[in-house]
Amino acid sequence: MIRAFGFMSCVTLAWCAAQAWGQRPADADSAALVERSRQKALDYAHSLPDFVCAEIIQRYAASAWRVKLGPWVYTDTLTVKLSYSQRTERHTLELIDGKPTERKFEDLGGETSSGEFGGILRTVFDPTSQATFAWDSAKRARNRRLDVYRYEVRAARSPYYVRHQNASGIVGLHGTDEIDSETGEVWRLVAIAYDIPQQVDVQFFSSTVEYALAGIAGRNYLLPGRSETEIHSTETWARNKMEFRNYRKFSADSTVDFGAGK
Repeated sequence: MIRAFGFMSCVTLAWCAAQAWGQRPADADSAALVERSRQKALDYAHSLPDFVCAEIIQRYAASAWRVKLGPWVYTDTLTVKLSYSQRTERHTLELIDGKPTERKFEDLGGETSSGEFGGILRTVFDPTSQATFAWDSAKRARNRRLDVYRYEVRAARSPYYVRHQNASGIVGLHGTDEIDSETGEVWRLVAIAYDIPQQVDVQFFSSTVEYALAGIAGRNYLLPGRSETEIHSTETWARNKMEFRNYRKFSADSTVDFGAGK
């Protein structure tokens, strides 16, 4: 009887601890975490060193009617040298499907994206965007507690735009932030566009960025590890899956080892 009582007590305590761990934080604590995350996001671009990395982009596309009936169709894999210097991204296309190319990243057909290094973070957390935040849930990932917040930025306050072919337009955003409850750092960000101007001919756009620690010049930084974008237009749907590898300090003659599986 004593052993049974002790076992049940341990189970009860563990269940209560789990309930307490996942419970909604007090409003004051929640607001303080969002403000801490806001400061981290606004300082993010300034805190990053100049660096280069390899960006591997797998692209998929299909006609709108086909993707509703079957799987996405693989288009190509782009291997890009991404340079980040003076808070500006530069993309240099190196390989297409593993073969050297002289084509420019900016001139590629199909869908491409940029802004993973702070662009969406600034949009969501900049005070001028007047985003609203609501606590949704808590999760355990990467040995830390992440508080998941739903957010919304109205198009009237948003600086974020979606570009498709030769048209672009300012859009509203909503989605989720997964925030480290101790540091305020964002480890995962989902952004979904709404109120998209009709002339852009985009019915759906989403972007997901997952961050990871990367070492540059002997110091760890929270940088994009994976990203995915998806865009639906009247005629075509496109999906890009990106990985960021081999971060290193930027110099004028920096080279990048694209490694296996390029």
